[in-house]
Amino acid sequence: MSCHRIVLPQSRRDFLMNAGAGFGGVVLSALTGQRLYGADLGTKNPVVDKIPHHFGKAKNVIFLFMEGGPSHLDLFDPKPLLNKLAGKPLPESFERPVTAMGEAGSPLLGSKREWKQHGESGLWISDWLPKHSAIADDLCVIRSCVSDGINHAGGVAQMNTGSVFGGRPSLGAWVNYGMGSVSENLPAFVVIKDSNAMVVNGTRCWGSGFMPASYQGTLFESGTEPVANLNLPKGITGERQSGKLAFLDQLNQGHLRGRQSNTELEARIQSYELAYRMQAEAPEAIDLESESEGMKSMYGLDEDHTRVFGRQCLMARRLVERGVRFVQLYHGAGSKWDSHSGMEKNHSRLCGNVDQPIVGLIQDLKQRGLLDETLVIWGGEFGRTPMSEKGDGRDHNPTGFTMWMAGGGVKGGQTIGATDELGLHATEDRLHVHDLHATVLDLLGLDHSKVVYMHKGRPERVDLNEGEVLKL
Repeated sequence: MSCHRIVLPQSRRDFLMNAGAGFGGVVLSALTGQRLYGADLGTKNPVVDKIPHHFGKAKNVIFLFMEGGPSHLDLFDPKPLLNKLAGKPLPESFERPVTAMGEAGSPLLGSKREWKQHGESGLWISDWLPKHSAIADDLCVIRSCVSDGINHAGGVAQMNTGSVFGGRPSLGAWVNYGMGSVSENLPAFVVIKDSNAMVVNGTRCWGSGFMPASYQGTLFESGTEPVANLNLPKGITGERQSGKLAFLDQLNQGHLRGRQSNTELEARIQSYELAYRMQAEAPEAIDLESESEGMKSMYGLDEDHTRVFGRQCLMARRLVERGVRFVQLYHGAGSKWDSHSGMEKNHSRLCGNVDQPIVGLIQDLKQRGLLDETLVIWGGEFGRTPMSEKGDGRDHNPTGFTMWMAGGGVKGGQTIGATDELGLHATEDRLHVHDLHATVLDLLGLDHSKVVYMHKGRPERVDLNEGEVLKL
């Protein structure tokens, strides 16, 4: 078929503009008791649930992002040769990498970890994650991941958006765009950090890029009040608030006239509408105190060192249970997993923070029958080098590192791909970030080649037209 005969899908913006209305036609509809459909549009609100391209077991995604780059060599990818050659230079037979800190010529750093095989699958897991032994047969460990980002800015940007340069839609935004939301009273895409520290690249990691701003992630705060100002102010009735918001709607619509191309304005108006509806459902969704003491303990909420990430993981389960499509949890916000020196102390502490909460999440999803439809992803922006840095640390390694998936139609208890004998380069079943993103969409029932957004006359895809699906 020649190019001029191909009919490309419209962007949501194009559809709305061609229909003669934007979100100004549906703003704050909940205030009047109307459904979230625009009467003058004759169609559903574009953010509600959509039909997938093919059957996919996964309906939701929880992305456990370890920011800073955890060491695959000390967690899931044992290398006996590394300890045999510890203190010696990288053998000449290995391709010399370009490293962030120029440590390619430094001596090799052996691993101090004790390794054991776990589960019926015999999955190798180090003693830094001892509780992971209980979920070994649920994990699909991919040892051959590859990124183009040699530093944190580029690595985090690409793992989240597909590009080492900021500005493109995030993976969560693409999922939101392709599948829509199950719940009308909660955001489709939620982001939760483990501290007040900012993730590298900030909000661009969960932004919508050139898509309408309504597809971006909603940031929930860490701590006991994830959503600020959720409850009505003291002395303000629901009727009074409705009147105030209705008046605000009039002002917003007046401001929007003549500015229909500004998606941020539309998204802000839509956010007011969502915020109003969230007051009915969100308080219950984020109320962790309603969970049993046994459940809290399962996630590690009864221990100081696991409480923060445990709350994030438990919150993620409660959100996907209520229809949130994509939840991204950041652990180590501000590149805390970065370990150029003092890696033993750094990784010991951070692994201790996440071990129990992650196991609790997988086991909880499984016993509730939610794991089959919830894809859980673990990993960072890259791994670490076998060469030492400052004697007791490792540099960035984007040329071969480990991530894992569980649930969502993924077969557990398997190891895919491999790195070389020192864990420096991926050598088998190389999985680039573009392939990872294409695979995530495939598991959700979306054909990554058909999830297209027109931007400046160009059909854009999550994988920048370079990804291939890995069948898991």
